[in-house]
Amino acid sequence: MDKRLLDILVCPVTKAPLIYDKDAHELRCKASRLAYPIRDGIPVMLPDEARTMTQEEVDQLQ
Repeated sequence: MDKRLLDILVCPVTKAPLIYDKDAHELRCKASRLAYPIRDGIPVMLPDEARTMTQEEVDQLQ
């Protein structure tokens, strides 16, 4: 994931910053509790495509 792209992307729901999870290939938002998939190197920033994270996953975010 390109650091410059990560610096400008925000959650489309809350406008909060995103956290890149390299192992899961996701961009995660603590505020909305949504994880957006990255497919073929392209972030899919659609709320309908995101999955809701568990409370444990949210607690593990920085």
